Amino acid sequence: MFKFLIFILLGLFSSASIAAEAKLNGANTAWILTSTALVLLMTLPGLALFYGGLVRRKNILSILMQCFAIAGISSILWLVLGYSLAFGEGNAWIGDFSKVLMVGVGKDTLAGDIPESLFMLFQMTFAIITPALIIGGFAERMKFSGVLIFSALWLILVYSPITHWVWGGGWLGQMGLYDYAGGTVVHITAGVAALVAAMVLGPRRGFPKTPMLPHNMTMTVTGAGLLWVGWFGFNGGSALAAGGDAAMAMLVTHISAATGALTWAAIEWKKFGKASVLGAVTGMVAGLGTITPASGFVGPGGALVIGLLAGIICFYATVYIKQKLKIDDSLDVFPVHGVGGILGTLLAGVFSSTQLGAFSGFGFADGIETMAQQVSVQLTGIFATIIYTAIVSYILLKVVAMLTNGIRVSEEQETTGLDLVEHDESGYNL
Repeated sequence: MFKFLIFILLGLFSSASIAAEAKLNGANTAWILTSTALVLLMTLPGLALFYGGLVRRKNILSILMQCFAIAGISSILWLVLGYSLAFGEGNAWIGDFSKVLMVGVGKDTLAGDIPESLFMLFQMTFAIITPALIIGGFAERMKFSGVLIFSALWLILVYSPITHWVWGGGWLGQMGLYDYAGGTVVHITAGVAALVAAMVLGPRRGFPKTPMLPHNMTMTVTGAGLLWVGWFGFNGGSALAAGGDAAMAMLVTHISAATGALTWAAIEWKKFGKASVLGAVTGMVAGLGTITPASGFVGPGGALVIGLLAGIICFYATVYIKQKLKIDDSLDVFPVHGVGGILGTLLAGVFSSTQLGAFSGFGFADGIETMAQQVSVQLTGIFATIIYTAIVSYILLKVVAMLTNGIRVSEEQETTGLDLVEHDESGYNL
């Protein structure tokens, strides 16, 4: 009888513990609500203004429209199918259809200790910005219809499966891949897709001989500032809790961004005699993109090194792709986001080590004992993401080209500008 009573009491305490674990946490919910708004700020208006200022005046509205349209399409597709494919139980490669249209998810349904509706919305903002980043690879020359169809198909066939691999219980997550906020899921996928798009569409008319300077640097710097602030939600929110993990993620994010900006500007100053504003904001974005996968696993010392390397490596990658390979990745998506995502994902495996003194992180993934093992997993994630994204993106671009009778506007239309050709409007009536 005594043993039976003990068993009953233990069961009651266990049930109470489970109930406590399943209880909504108001502080965490408030933080993720805030982070969700910050991440959406990164696309609308952050990325829209950042990219918009970098193109020529005749294409400003096309960039803004593409960002807004992709935000709308991605939101609807994420609700209908994308979230289920990414975070449904499924198998190691893809989710299932159990969460289509959020079936069975009510206002009291929890994901951990926050509402699942909020978790879905937070992840939706990532699904919005990732295809929007690709715009920089084909800016000023892709048909609006092509942008819409490609972005929609890409979200379902590239972004959602890779999200499942890494964050939805898939094979890379099971291996122990470190990708805190989207080195593989966001930056490598967007960077590789942009590079493939730039190669498939070909360069803008006049590239590289004709200068194609940003038409409004004030707009670009404003957008860059919004990206810097919004990135706190991007990385800090990925902790999914208001606590020390979020605080450290925000700290290392800021340190890397600041270091990347100063490093890029310093290189330009040394090489060209002047530090450009464009270089500083580009270096900042490189620092942000590179720290993203590592932000939950490294300390401030590691972030300092990551930001420094981001500024150096992304700068020379940009020069190499444009000047040596002559690939017109119009707004440098691959050398900044793609290369930064690769670098950051790799360095997450290095600076997560607890044996690096002032540059130490917070340890390796479960079951991994050495830096070499963690780096090996990181490399697996990098190569798998690059290969899958490149192949599927190439196929999608070819399919969309057939559906739209050519994915690129004509030379005459490109000369006129996409604002008038695609939208019958002008960004500036002076």
